[in-house]
Amino acid sequence: MSPATVYFGSPRQARLDWRETLPAKLDLILERLNLRERLKDELVVIKMHTGNNVGYSTVHPVFVRRVVQAVKEGGGKPFIADVSWDVAGAETRGYTPEVVGCPIYPAAGPQERYYYAHHRPYKNIQDWKVAGLIEEATFLINLAHAKGHPSCGYGGAIKNLALGCMVAETRSAMHDVCHYDPYWFPEKCPDPAVRQKIIESCPHEALVQDKERPDHLHLHVDNCNQCGRCLQVAPPGSLKIDPVNFASFQEACAISASIVMSTFAPGKAVHIVLATHMTPVCDCFGFTGMPILPDAGIFGSDDLVALDQAVLDATARTPLIEENIPTSMEVHTREGHPLRWLHGPYKDPYLVTQYAEALGVGTRQYELVDVLPVESFVRGPLPYVSASGR
Repeated sequence: MSPATVYFGSPRQARLDWRETLPAKLDLILERLNLRERLKDELVVIKMHTGNNVGYSTVHPVFVRRVVQAVKEGGGKPFIADVSWDVAGAETRGYTPEVVGCPIYPAAGPQERYYYAHHRPYKNIQDWKVAGLIEEATFLINLAHAKGHPSCGYGGAIKNLALGCMVAETRSAMHDVCHYDPYWFPEKCPDPAVRQKIIESCPHEALVQDKERPDHLHLHVDNCNQCGRCLQVAPPGSLKIDPVNFASFQEACAISASIVMSTFAPGKAVHIVLATHMTPVCDCFGFTGMPILPDAGIFGSDDLVALDQAVLDATARTPLIEENIPTSMEVHTREGHPLRWLHGPYKDPYLVTQYAEALGVGTRQYELVDVLPVESFVRGPLPYVSASGR
């Protein structure tokens, strides 16, 4: 497979001019993707995460409206879709039809009962239930925000489709794949007092007593950064912190994204990632913390895999802003991608692109094209803003 093209807009600018800012660079990316020319009479779903509670680091309405306007100019009929409970409060975070320029719908209906089932067995999952409004659209715009993720290190374009286009039942099952392969062996640790010591050894409360089986321990994969403190206490053979339990979620995300993409005809999808204000965990946590990576810019491509690969490569070259990490989290490895430093060595953010490429969703090989390269710095005057313009 030949390399895919990924268009890129830097967060930096040479002049104090709005035409060198990210919204303007988004316009240039949409032009290079020939988006308007592809949308006549299409029913266009803009899949994005509207966040919840007091989160404000999701894709800003300024960017959303520019995408919506481009769709309209191309003769398409746009609507935004997200999971039901986030859409229900989207207006509190600035997402309204008046602001963004199109309707905002729960992708699977208000009770998440509108879906199409796809049979593809994987571990504990038999059927993948794609939200009805996703499957009925004829063109997809995948508009994602890059950030950390406690289950897999990174959440971007693939995850935006993999979880956000499925109903709650499937999303829950996808998170449960990490428990499919056994990691606790109760016969090796029959003493309740020892089990309690194992639980107490974890500063992140990743290990708890199983609700249904008192002699079992349950691993909260999201909390676990694979530091190994529990293994120092657990009797030999009783507990495994195994890569398979962490990689399974990423493989499930790749499968889910491949199913979503299969519902659109070839050439009927574009993918955009805004890599700004990247926080440690996903936007579904309902709040925005301090950014832990420097802004990397905005990326767009027809190839889903190449896009996330390019974002990961760009953020891999930047340092983790360690002073911004919540004090309840820790860095205990300094190998690989900076998000791996934070979430642990078994949460390699590149795994999802590897799995997706193997499934034929796209390619990890790409050519990065800067739509407006930043000029060499030349000192100049500040622009004049008249008092009447304020």
